[in-house]
Amino acid sequence: MIPITRPFLPPQEEYDKYLAGIWKRQWLTNMGPLSSELEIKLKLHLKVKHLLFVTNGTVALQMAIKALELEGEIITTPFSFIATTSSIVWEGCQPVFVDIDKDTLNIDSTKIEAAITDKTSAILATHVYGNPCDVEAIEKIAHKHNLKVIYDGAHAFGVEVKGKSIFEYGDISICSLHATKLYHSIEGGLIVTNDAALLKKLASMRNFGFDGYEAFDELGINGKNSEFHAAMGLANLPYIETIHNHRKEVTESYNAKLKNLKAVRPKWHADGTNNYAYYPIVFQSEEAMLKARDYLKLHDIFTRRYFYPSLAAVLPYLEPQQMPITDDIAKKVMCLPLYHDLTLEEVELICRLLLRVQNN
Repeated sequence: MIPITRPFLPPQEEYDKYLAGIWKRQWLTNMGPLSSELEIKLKLHLKVKHLLFVTNGTVALQMAIKALELEGEIITTPFSFIATTSSIVWEGCQPVFVDIDKDTLNIDSTKIEAAITDKTSAILATHVYGNPCDVEAIEKIAHKHNLKVIYDGAHAFGVEVKGKSIFEYGDISICSLHATKLYHSIEGGLIVTNDAALLKKLASMRNFGFDGYEAFDELGINGKNSEFHAAMGLANLPYIETIHNHRKEVTESYNAKLKNLKAVRPKWHADGTNNYAYYPIVFQSEEAMLKARDYLKLHDIFTRRYFYPSLAAVLPYLEPQQMPITDDIAKKVMCLPLYHDLTLEEVELICRLLLRVQNN
C-alpha cells in the first residue's frame, strides 16, 4: 500500500535522549526548557524576528484573530482547510469569501478590494500547498484600507519570497507542525510576528493571560504545548534539509514522468521558494480526476481531494455561496502521495498507472 502521506520519524534513540531529560526534570509542559529551546532554534532556522510555539495551527489562528482584536468581516479564501474559516467564525467574525486565481489557487488579490466594506477589519489568506500568496499586492491593499493581515502558512514551513521568510509578511503568520506536515512536532503550531508588543500580548494569551503568578493582563487561552511535542520538534529539525532534498527529488521525478498527463500543477510564485509540501495536480474534468483516483485506489495507492469541497458552499453555519473558480478547481484537484519514505520506484509505479488510465 502507498498512503497519501506518512509522518517522518527520527531515529528512536535520538528522541529517547530528549525523553530521558524530561523524566529527570519532571517538567512536562508549561513552556519547559525543550519548548523554549525549540522556539529559539526555529526562530534562527526560519530567520524570523519573533516566534511562539503553540498547541496547533488552529489555536494559532484563533489567537491571531483575538490578539489583533478583529471584529466584523474578515476577507478570506474558500480554498483552504476548514480551520481557516472556522477560526474566523469561532472568534465571532464573519468570513467574506473571495474567489481564487485559477493558476496559483491562492486568493485572487485583484478581487479583494471589491469585497471590502466598512465592516472589513482584516484579510486572512492561505499560502495554498505552501505556494506564497501575492503578498506585495495584499500588503498594498491592506495599507490603503487600514486592514490587518493574517497569513495561514500551515503548509509553508521554510518557504521564502525574495530571500525573506514567508512568515515575515503580514501582521501575523501561523504555521502548522501537525504530524502530516513536512516538518512536525506531532501536534503543534507556530505564531510569527514582527511586532514585539504583539508578541508579548500573544505570549500572555498563550498562558491564560497571566501576568506573573497572581495577576492577569489579557483574555487568555491554554495555547501551550508539551515537552514531549517539543522533543519531537527538536529531534526532527536536524533532518529538515534531508527531508526537503528528498521531497524535491520526488517532485522532480513526478514532473518528468507526468509531462504527458492531461493535468496541470499550480503556478508557483515567481519569487518564492518551494518546500515541496504537496504534489497537487488539476485534471481537465472531475470525471478524469475520479477515474484516476479510483484506478490508483484499485492498486492500493491513496490520494486526497485536497481541498474539496469549496468552503463557501458546504458549511452548515454559513449561507452557501458560489465561487465559480474555486467550485471548478475543487472538483478537479487531487494530491498524489508525497512523503520522506516514498521511493522513486513507487513514484514510477504511480506515474505509470496514471498515464495508463488516461489512455484507457
